[in-house]
Amino acid sequence: MSDIVIKAENLGKKYIIGHQTERVSYLALRDVWMQNARTLWSKTKDLATGKPIIQGDTTEEVWALKDVSFEIHRGEAVGIIGRNGAGKSTLLKVLSRITEPSAGRVTIDERVASLLEVGTGFHPELTGRENIYLNGTILGMTRKEIKRKFDEIVAFAEVEKYLDTPVKRYSSGMYVRLAFAVAAHLEPEILVVDEVLAVGDAAFQKKCLGKMGDVAKEGRTVLFVSHNMAAVQQLCQSGMVLNEGKVNFQGDIGSTINHYIQDVKTVQMVNLAERRDRKGSQWLKFTGVGFFNAGGNEQQQVISGQDVFIRFYYTSERFVRDATVNIAFNVRSSQGYLLTNLNSLDVNRSTMYLHPKGFFQCSWPRFNLRSGSYDCALFCAVNGDIVDWLQSAFTIHVEDGDFFNTGRIINREQGDVLVSYDWTSHHIEV
Repeated sequence: MSDIVIKAENLGKKYIIGHQTERVSYLALRDVWMQNARTLWSKTKDLATGKPIIQGDTTEEVWALKDVSFEIHRGEAVGIIGRNGAGKSTLLKVLSRITEPSAGRVTIDERVASLLEVGTGFHPELTGRENIYLNGTILGMTRKEIKRKFDEIVAFAEVEKYLDTPVKRYSSGMYVRLAFAVAAHLEPEILVVDEVLAVGDAAFQKKCLGKMGDVAKEGRTVLFVSHNMAAVQQLCQSGMVLNEGKVNFQGDIGSTINHYIQDVKTVQMVNLAERRDRKGSQWLKFTGVGFFNAGGNEQQQVISGQDVFIRFYYTSERFVRDATVNIAFNVRSSQGYLLTNLNSLDVNRSTMYLHPKGFFQCSWPRFNLRSGSYDCALFCAVNGDIVDWLQSAFTIHVEDGDFFNTGRIINREQGDVLVSYDWTSHHIEV
């Protein structure tokens, strides 16, 4: 038992959410007054009795975690994976003592440092320097211990120029760099990291993964939540899959990822309009995806080398003119490696009309991926508001084609990505 640093037993976390009942088209003024008076009385009573104040006429119990049990040993690097809404972030908040469980118990024998979302643990009015000392003190370290690590933290975060600036003026990238540097360098026995690292650039993400690997090699414990299967596989030795608040699978990291990928394939059989594991305000929702060739004919699979037109169907509760639309999807290999991200902002195609029903279309000339199945996430933001975001929204099934128009298919051993290129010969005057 001395080797077990985290033990969860039948852990559960319940939230009460409110729903607004449909309003009738006409209400007398006295009815409005009565409704407002009842709402005010109900909220006052909840406040007086210590209950959370819930907006809405009716309430519903939602279990973000239910009957979750597991053991994590000292020195393990554990990947926690699952779709949006599976309960990953809630579990980390419970383990980080940010929120209390509603049922069961969790025993943690070591000091925990967490990096769950941008801003967690920092006071916005304090400078970067002051927040380093504040976080170290919260972790139970002496000023002398923090000072010993101070220069290393600043060098890692690359924010020396802004060290005496209040962190509320930091960009999200600077915020995350400093927060991660503090969490990783102040020698916690358990390091908890959520998907927040996705905010940083590629070079910094690589540096963070290296640092987390060093932490694990030093005999400390790492819990890592990410949708990047390649990063999870690189860092972790074991893992668990969460699904609808329950532990669906536990095992070595290879088996865990394979189980998750099979689970993703099952999810993708569900019509997009019926998917519940989505993020965003959802006044606009994706309802389907279609693949079309240059002749406008729909097809079930893509052939490398052909021009492909991908349509993303949606329904919207609003009609919006000249909206700034950030529509994007990324493509990952069957091992979870990010291959590319196609984003309307990157090609200056962001000003669009939104209709009650319509579709966005992405053109992919001379499709350049090899045969296989590719997992794709789908994202949309309108005027800065994230309206719909689905992990594993659809799969692209690809067959090898005559990419170079030479009459032959290039051997797979030459790589996974096809590139348009040419060769010529030139002479040099002697």
